[in-house]
Amino acid sequence: MAEDLELELDDSEGKKKPVMLIIIAVVVVLLGAGAAFYFLSGGDDAQPVADESAPAAEGAQPAASGEDATTGNALYVALPRPFVFNVPGQGRDRLVQIKVQLLVRGGNNESLAKKHIPMIEGTLLKTFSGANADELSTLEGKERLREQALTDIKSALQGLEGTEVVEQVLFTGFVMQ
Repeated sequence: MAEDLELELDDSEGKKKPVMLIIIAVVVVLLGAGAAFYFLSGGDDAQPVADESAPAAEGAQPAASGEDATTGNALYVALPRPFVFNVPGQGRDRLVQIKVQLLVRGGNNESLAKKHIPMIEGTLLKTFSGANADELSTLEGKERLREQALTDIKSALQGLEGTEVVEQVLFTGFVMQ
């Protein structure tokens, strides 16, 4: 019987070692993952907050100090969805898709452009509906359409806000089928 007791004692010590190693390994992995998360998330969060607040302050300063809107930072306002419409052509009607972004100067003009996106979209639809496929197939025709869109948006925003909010209309995507 003494021999059986010794075997049992040896067996229980042998079972404790692998369990203890597994527990230690899990704790080390969890501590390493926690430290990695702390260092990686802590460094990234601090930097963008400082970067985002600095340009916002710069964009607000020219508007508050009464400087000309053309001296502000160039900002781009993307219209949320592309314009898809049919245009008549010589042989057949064509389907056109245009993605538009607006170039504005300063944070104040950016917020005004975002505020009036439905009106800008409506103005662009009116402008685009006057085009035809033969004009849009040439570079000069696309440029005339872009300039007409800019003129129409500026006059619409001038009537609403008393200022020309948009500096340029940019076609960032143009597909005609």
